[in-house]
Amino acid sequence: MMATQRGKKTDIGGVTKPSRMKMEKSTAFYRFTQQSLPACKPIYTPGWVISTFLLIGAMFIPIGFVALHASQSVVEIVDRYDTACIPKAFTSNKVAYIKDSSISKNCTRILQVPKHMKAPIYIYYQLDNYYQNHRRYYESRSDQQLLNGLKYNDSSSCDPEEFNNGLPVVPCGLIAWSLFNDTYTFLRETLELKVNKKNIAWKSDREHKFGKHVYPFNFQNGTFIGGGKLDPSVPLSEQEDLLVWMHTAALPSFRKLYGRIEVDLVANEFIVVNLVNNYNTYSFGGKKRLILSTSGWLGGKNDFLGVAYIAVGSLCTLFAIVFSLLHMKAPRPYSVKRLPAH
Repeated sequence: MMATQRGKKTDIGGVTKPSRMKMEKSTAFYRFTQQSLPACKPIYTPGWVISTFLLIGAMFIPIGFVALHASQSVVEIVDRYDTACIPKAFTSNKVAYIKDSSISKNCTRILQVPKHMKAPIYIYYQLDNYYQNHRRYYESRSDQQLLNGLKYNDSSSCDPEEFNNGLPVVPCGLIAWSLFNDTYTFLRETLELKVNKKNIAWKSDREHKFGKHVYPFNFQNGTFIGGGKLDPSVPLSEQEDLLVWMHTAALPSFRKLYGRIEVDLVANEFIVVNLVNNYNTYSFGGKKRLILSTSGWLGGKNDFLGVAYIAVGSLCTLFAIVFSLLHMKAPRPYSVKRLPAH
């Protein structure tokens, strides 16, 4: 039986159809906000928990051993030279040695190749106790200037290395001004091993972040101890030592790529390294290391990934065994509780 009320159709209760739909929507919204909608809740039974832990252990442990084997197959030569290259007269005053420009900083190191090293062999320098993530240091740069040069006038973010002798500096800022300036020359017997320094920086940096028509201007000439020099005739995008250095590290111990040796090194042969120990890490108790390393399918040598997988997999397997023993000793029944219908 239908009745007419002010020209609108109503049901028996006298409520219009639009009003009824509005009430239904309001009720559904209330149930949603109060989290009273029907839901599927998984039941974590002992069988499911034990099986999950066993599955994780069965997957992670083999992956960990594979990753660890890949890391162990990488051959590395690590040589710390910051203390070894100090003359005996300055062993108690290293800062005076590094700041005295009249003293030769040349140093010779002899490295023995432990295993056959297949090319390419990557050359890294490692710095320890060096906080490139310090806020004032990290923000002392101008990305717009690196891309556009002197066309971009505002370099206030580069303070305190914004000007030199009253003229603007390109590239400005503490990061560029503290450019690593130790150099390495490698000799096999009497033949020099060529170091390829092309494509050691990120492609995105070379093509998008550093200007192809921006040249160093009023930059230090390399006499400043603790900062390298740049070639004023070469654009920033091609000075890849700078590009690598400008990628600030997140941790106080880091490695940066110096170049590549593109010939194999034979096991047990000796490599003579003539280096120039210019960079001042002595003022803040830093350390310097030279690293020669091959690479594997996972990259360089890093045991952490494999050890982490093995540790997590072993821990999950241990949990599965403990839970199984506890369940066998004192099984607990469980019941399924159903949510009330609304």
